[in-house]
This record gives sequence, C-alpha cells and structure tokens, in this order.
Amino acid sequence: MTPTSKKYIVKLSDDDLKRLDKILRQKNTSETVANRIRILKDMDANHPPVKTYKQCASDHGISEPTITNAVRKFVNEGLDATIKLKRSVNSDNAQRKVDGRVEAKLLEVACGPVPKGHSRWTLRLLEAQMKIILDEPISREAIRRTLKKQLRPHRSDYWCLPKKEDPEFIACMEDVLDVYKFPYDPKVPVVCMNEKPYQLLGEVRDSWAMRPGDNKKVDSEYVRKGTCSIFAFVEPLGGRHHTSVREHRTAVDWAEEIKYMVDEMYPEAEKIILVMDNLNTHKPSSLYKTFNPEEARRIIKKLEIHYTPKHGSWLDIAEIELNMMTRQCLSRRIPDIETLRKELSAWESKRNNSYALVNWQFRTSDARIKLASLYPKL
Repeated sequence: MTPTSKKYIVKLSDDDLKRLDKILRQKNTSETVANRIRILKDMDANHPPVKTYKQCASDHGISEPTITNAVRKFVNEGLDATIKLKRSVNSDNAQRKVDGRVEAKLLEVACGPVPKGHSRWTLRLLEAQMKIILDEPISREAIRRTLKKQLRPHRSDYWCLPKKEDPEFIACMEDVLDVYKFPYDPKVPVVCMNEKPYQLLGEVRDSWAMRPGDNKKVDSEYVRKGTCSIFAFVEPLGGRHHTSVREHRTAVDWAEEIKYMVDEMYPEAEKIILVMDNLNTHKPSSLYKTFNPEEARRIIKKLEIHYTPKHGSWLDIAEIELNMMTRQCLSRRIPDIETLRKELSAWESKRNNSYALVNWQFRTSDARIKLASLYPKL
C-alpha cells in the first residue's frame, strides 16, 4: 500500500498534531505508541510532504507492514484506537509490574552465568528463566525496561584486568603516576611511547559514494597486503607528537626509533623521562643489539625509563594517542605502507599544529580509593 492509496489516507487536524506531539514528549509513552505517532505524522496528507512507506521505515527503523497496520487502524478505528494499546488481560504485557524484589532477582540472573549453548542472555531467555523462578510470567518489555535502567547484558568491554592484591602492579602504577605529576620542563621532557600492529588492506571493488538518505557502500571483500607496526610518541605537557611506520616490530626497529627520539626530537634535552610498556623489545639491551657499545651507552644515559605494569596499558598516555589515531585516521582500508605514512604524517602535523596537550587527572590518591582491591591487605 502506498501513501497515495485512496483506501487508506491519513488526515490529521492541527489539534490532532498538537495532541500527538504532547504524547510523544511524555516520558512514559511506550515505543509502540511513539512509532505509531511518527507514522501518522509522516503519512499525514493534510500536512505535506507525505513520506513513502520505504522512507518512513528507514527513518524510524520499523517495517513497512507495521506502517500499513497503523495507517489501516487509523482509517478504520480512528485516532484514539491507534494511539491506545489494548492488551488482553492474559497477555504478557498485562502482567504485574516489576517490584523491587523481582528487579533484584532479575539483575541477579542477568549478571550470573548464561545457559549452556548461549554466549549471552537475551530477553527471551530471561523471560523463560524468570517464569521458572517466580512461577508466574513477566513480560519481555518489563525486563527490557528494567535492564535499560541498570545494565546491558548483551554488551561487554575488553579491559586490562589486573590481579587482586598485586603489589607488583601497584608499584609500577604509583611510579608512573608520580611521573605524571612532574611540572613541565623542556630540559627534562616526559615522553610516552607505544606501538601497535596494523593490517594493510586493499580494495577488490571501488566503494559507492554516499548520497542523501543513503550510506556509503563498502564491499565486504578485501585483499590482505601484509602487516606493519606503528610507533607513537607523545609529550603530554609539551604538545609534541610523532608517529612512525615500520615494516617489522623488532628490537632493531625500537632501538632506531629511540635513537631518533633522542637525537632528532630532543637533542637539547638533558634527560628524557620515557614511559612505556614492558614489551620484550622495549629494553635497553635492544640498543646494544643495534648499535656499538659506545653509541648504545650514550643513548641509554639520556633516558630515564619507567614501565607501566602488566595489564596496565591504560596508564600509558601514548595508548590514548593510538586510540585517537585509530578513530580519526586508521578506521579504513589502507593498502600500502607509503600511503599509510603519508596519511599519518598529515594527521601528525595537524596534532602538532594544534598543540594538543594531555591533562592527566588520575592521581595516586585516586588510585588508593578507586583501586583499593588491587592493594595488598596488610
């Protein structure tokens, strides 16, 4: 059925529109009623332009049959019947509301282990489980509303999880946090360093450009072009940023990057305080693998190295730099190292020209409160 069909035509008065807008603004309006109101407004012949069913479905994330049903109900039964949900007393949606006891039990189940054969809890699974526990049904909509206020069992975050009561983690963490309290000193800069692997990918077919009302189309097939390693250096208080692309991630690559930092980025510095993770190549011994002893020792004497703890990469400010780099520059397919270097060079120039500083707020006093479980119990 199209919006120009003679059989089902929506006509709303100005008063009807005001009433619908008022209902739409109310917090307790259900999503079903809200969708019906949006459909009626989009299909209203008295207030053009009238959208097609396809446009309306795309704008509101609903199906075209839902639009057809809403329009038919309006024409056959009127406005009140369309925006008022009538449920059977025996339906799930007519069951009792979730009280505090039921909510606590629901959260306990949703935070607990999922049934075998499933990776996560779903509304359908929770509905069945709660019916067993309570010996009476509770609607999926009530479960959804309760979980929306409290937690999202269908989502999870990847995080570095340290061990409980870990003195080694605490020692490294407080050491790094003390470094971040140092005032800015151009003669003794604090520099954070990190690196990440990057997959080079080529396109099999050209993408289709975006156009109004439609997304960019990118083909799911791609060509693997190998991997490389991206090094990132950031001076939080000096606003200096540097990125570099290497074909490999070896001790030699790290040593050459450190030499560049010492001789090219900070040749006038008396000492460079370097914060980084304890990757196997991030060691002074890598300098001896690459340069003669005199040169290696010269570079090491200009460094004061502080390692972040294992499972504590979030303490490295360069990790923030890499995350921003990924979102702003790398979230696409780049086919070769030369293109990657040009793109990162442009991104680096913009960062340096904007003099982007990092205002680190997390202190040792905060850690001793928020991360109390990591401290040994004496």
